[in-house]
Amino acid sequence: MEEFKIIFDPETWEIVGLSFRVSLIATAVAALLSIPLGLAVAARDFRGKRQVVTLMNTLLSLPTVAVGLLVYFLISRSGPLGELELLFKPAAIIIGQVILALPVITALTHGAVAGVDPRVRSTALTLGAGRYRADLAVLAESRTGILAAVAAGFGRVISEVGSAIMVGGNILGETRTITTAIALETSKGEFDRSAVLAAVLLAVALGVNVLVHRLLLRRSE
Repeated sequence: MEEFKIIFDPETWEIVGLSFRVSLIATAVAALLSIPLGLAVAARDFRGKRQVVTLMNTLLSLPTVAVGLLVYFLISRSGPLGELELLFKPAAIIIGQVILALPVITALTHGAVAGVDPRVRSTALTLGAGRYRADLAVLAESRTGILAAVAAGFGRVISEVGSAIMVGGNILGETRTITTAIALETSKGEFDRSAVLAAVLLAVALGVNVLVHRLLLRRSE
C-alpha cells in the first residue's frame, strides 16, 4: 500500500515531470548541434579527421561528475557565466545534460551517416542538388540510425545523476530529478520511494526503446 501512496503522491510526479522537461530540452538542443556535426565529420574529408573521430568516441565515456564540475566552474559566482545566475536552477542541469548528450548523438550520427552508400550523395549532386540538398538526402537515408542516436542521447541524460546534483543542488520543486531523488531517498533509508522512482525510470527507458523500435519497424516496411 505504501508504494501506491508514493506513486500517486504529487511530489513524485513533480519530480518525474521535471526530469522529463530538462531531459527533453537537453536532448533537443544536443540533437540540433550534434546531427550537423556528425554529418559534417562523416561526409567531409579534412586533415585530422581520424583524430576527431577518436575524440568523439573517447567522449562517449565522459564522466558525469567531470561535466558537473566543469559546468559548476562556468556558472558559479566566480565563473565566467556567474552573472547569469544559473547555478542550482533547471537551466544548469540542462547545460550539463547537453554536454553529456553531445558526444553520444554526434558519434552515433557519424556512424549512421558513414554507413550510407556514397552513391546517394553523388547521385544527388549529379541530379543538380547543391551540397545542402545532398546532405539532406544523406540524412534521409540514415534517419533510422539518427533516430536511435537521439534516443540514446535521451537515455544518457535522463539517467545521469552526478552532474545534476552538482549544478542543480537537488532542490525539491526546483531541481530534484528522478535520479537525484533516488540518491537522496536511499541515503535517508527511504527505500520504498527509491524503488518506486527507480521503477519509473526503468519504465521511461523501456517506453522510449519500444517507441523507437516501432518507429524503426515502420521505416523498414
